[in-house]
Amino acid sequence: MSPATTTRIGPLTWVQQWHWYERTVPPARRVNPTPLADHCHVPPPATVADVHAALAALTARHEALRTTVDPLLPVQHVHRPDWAPLPVDLLDLPVVDAAALEAATEELAARPIDPERNPPWYARVLLEAGRPRAVLLAAHHVLVDGWGLAVLLDRLHAELRGAAREEAVVHPLDTLAAQSPDRARAAEREWLRRLAGNPTGVLAPFGGTADGAGRHRLQYRSAQAYRDLDRVARRHRASPETVVLAALAHEVAARTGELRFLASVVVSNRARVALRGSIGVRALTVPVQIDLRPGAAFGEVVASVAAASAAAYRHGQWRPAELVAAQARSDRRRGIVTVPTIEYNCYSWPRDYLVPGHLTAPGPAAGWIRSAPDEPCDTLYVDLALDAGILALDVTVGDHLLDAGQAAALPPRLCGLLRALAGGAACPVPDRPRTPPAAGWWRSPQGWVRPAAVEEVLRGHPGVLDVTVTPGAEGDAGGADREPHLVARARTARGITADDLHRHVLDRLGDLPGVAAPGRYLLIPHTPRRPPALPRPQPLPRPAGPGTGTGTPWAPPRPPATDAERALAAAVGAVTPGTVDLNRCLADHRVTLVAVPRLLALLDRAGFTGIGADELTGTASLGRLAAALEPLPSRAPRGGETPP
Repeated sequence: MSPATTTRIGPLTWVQQWHWYERTVPPARRVNPTPLADHCHVPPPATVADVHAALAALTARHEALRTTVDPLLPVQHVHRPDWAPLPVDLLDLPVVDAAALEAATEELAARPIDPERNPPWYARVLLEAGRPRAVLLAAHHVLVDGWGLAVLLDRLHAELRGAAREEAVVHPLDTLAAQSPDRARAAEREWLRRLAGNPTGVLAPFGGTADGAGRHRLQYRSAQAYRDLDRVARRHRASPETVVLAALAHEVAARTGELRFLASVVVSNRARVALRGSIGVRALTVPVQIDLRPGAAFGEVVASVAAASAAAYRHGQWRPAELVAAQARSDRRRGIVTVPTIEYNCYSWPRDYLVPGHLTAPGPAAGWIRSAPDEPCDTLYVDLALDAGILALDVTVGDHLLDAGQAAALPPRLCGLLRALAGGAACPVPDRPRTPPAAGWWRSPQGWVRPAAVEEVLRGHPGVLDVTVTPGAEGDAGGADREPHLVARARTARGITADDLHRHVLDRLGDLPGVAAPGRYLLIPHTPRRPPALPRPQPLPRPAGPGTGTGTPWAPPRPPATDAERALAAAVGAVTPGTVDLNRCLADHRVTLVAVPRLLALLDRAGFTGIGADELTGTASLGRLAAALEPLPSRAPRGGETPP
């Protein structure tokens, strides 16, 4: 990258920061697909030369297509339109049909893009008998989001038809001045407060299989549901996307009995007309807190969801790094992992440029389902699309939440609810859940917990010979106002303390679904003589001082002792100066997402590898992270994507 080609330089926007960090996460662990990929058909009589000319025009018009990012700092560099050759190649196929397009698009999406040195996009022209039939586009999420890719394809198709219009384009660097640090900090406080008061994993005890090792994907399409949705949306004066989210909230309440939960909703943040033609990254996920009332008619549910969504969008401009780090710190102190109940994504742009395929015509619902045991999924993810008179619902869910049959039944049931609502039914929120909880789950104040999973984690601690985790009753240890809690009774080797076991559970939060740190620990030292009588469970010692949270036992700071620990402590100290405690996590040391790439680079420079960027944002202590470090082999990549 030559400085002579750079025309503008500036920080990444508040949304880009998340995707900039995410590019360092191993591909299999990413939340968002990187890169994004889609396609459009080539209208006759356009030629390959016309495709190249259209792409060159779009590159000159949109700065995002000629922007690179710094590898260690959240900074972007905008280059001249001719700074690099157009990243376009040709592929000649016997037939360019829907199956070929799907396979070629999937193949292009798997091709890595290096946004640090090369253009953040790639194009492939599919030829049939020497004539261009379709153009595939892939773009890196740090500079182009899903909406932006759809806009880009729409503009490309218009250019090829000769119908392109000059429009004012808002670039990412142009929007930085609108950011408000005060609003960002207020949003952090607001959402941390809301997250702290919500249950987690509310679907888990109501279905699925015991091992929870599979992922199911389903797509359901219906023309009748599209018409029903339009009628219901008009009646309640709400957007179709809001109505579908309300229907999903109704389903969660009816199935689980939970009336207060979070929906993690992807929003485009393109409310202003000037932003709708921007291909830059503006979409991100916001937590929408949903509160329902037993017996409420569906109209009230829609109003509640609409109000919650509006509040979420208003608080959308936070600083992602600080928020995630603060939430991880809060989760660690509460002894739980927050998993959104629902992830919900809406595609509301027109997709007329897509090549017609076997699934685009109105008619009977068409769907498929696939389970991959090596791809667990901890969240119910629902994706909504409204294409040419068809309502499409894509469902991705792990089988510890919903098994294959339950996943397949979810979209038809949502469409059946829309059918009843379109017919005038009130469909009130049920007073009690429709299905009983699955065996082996217990409802704690933090959410649903699987005591057997907690036992499994505790047995993994060296020196634990046996352990039983049971729910504790309110007020069983001094004070009738105490909340229900878990009690762990463990038979252990001598020298193991309750603090040791508690930190062990905290370090492994998220390894299994349904794990929470017990509120009380009762240790029974192993001895060949007759064991002593079991005393009543006693509360764990609580840390003193402001801002230390509740329920987390105090442990004295631990300095580094090994080469790996010293390297990690030095890297943390370089990022955030201060005392480094190996018993605390990175969030406790105020290490944010923005600092993670630099932290990895410092570890690389010290000669260590073995941990991924996503592991650095969890609740694991520095001691556990250091134990996973390995000596760096010669010429090993620093992590993240390997350039082609």
